[in-house]
Amino acid sequence: MTTQQLTTTLAQALQDIYSAPEAQALAALVTEELLTISPLQRRMRADILVPAAVAARLPAIQSRLLAHEPVQYVLGTAHFAGMELSVTPATLIPRPETEELAQLVARAHAGRPGLVVLDVGTGSGCLALALARALPPPARVVAVDISAEALAVARSNAARYAPLVEFQTLDILIESPASLLPGSLDVLVSNPPYVRASERALMRANVLAWEPATALFVPDADPLLFYRRLAALATALLRPGGSIWLEINEALSAETAALFGPESFAEVAELPDFRGRPRFVRATRR
Repeated sequence: MTTQQLTTTLAQALQDIYSAPEAQALAALVTEELLTISPLQRRMRADILVPAAVAARLPAIQSRLLAHEPVQYVLGTAHFAGMELSVTPATLIPRPETEELAQLVARAHAGRPGLVVLDVGTGSGCLALALARALPPPARVVAVDISAEALAVARSNAARYAPLVEFQTLDILIESPASLLPGSLDVLVSNPPYVRASERALMRANVLAWEPATALFVPDADPLLFYRRLAALATALLRPGGSIWLEINEALSAETAALFGPESFAEVAELPDFRGRPRFVRATRR
């Protein structure tokens, strides 16, 4: 089997559940990961024979993908901000929007060394690690999550990319991270659960069946549950001039921004993602 045959065989099989372009993209990604090559190398080495040990892995991978398992879980990795992060069903798969949030925070704080940063609901650690690598040193980054399993993955990723990031198991709805952060906090960042239960019908099977529901969904009756708590934490922990940055449900942008009242916050802004959808809220502590 050549590199091209591997890609084509897998793509054809995946068209049972994916569109042809998506099946091709998934097959190309699998080929590149299995052979540790770039997209350009995959095209240039189309006629190179695939090692037998690699070809032997294809049936199991194909079977898992046809069961709607996300390709990142099948391969065990997800690319984010120049990192190849380990991911498991205990962690959300990092999205491009979340990478954009990391970029927004890093750009806003360029040239400011020594920042203290808190990432709430860190999951795979993607935001915390990206910020630890992008912010001017010596930044202190603390990351918390309710899931011990997710934190084990995050710590493994940190060992490779940002070993000084600090992790703690914490349920922010009932606990405060204040004891972890003596002194003032400069940046609070979070991508909390924000998908309303009624929005499940709009989501793909591979997300619903595989990604952790506790990291995705909130009740329709209280969709801003986590954002209210984050606003309270920002009020208590941020120093004057410190800022909170949030990924949000695009349908609740105005409602989320309204949680940051003028008595405690200034410069409250709703920011679009790369698709032009309202995806982030930023607020600065007075």
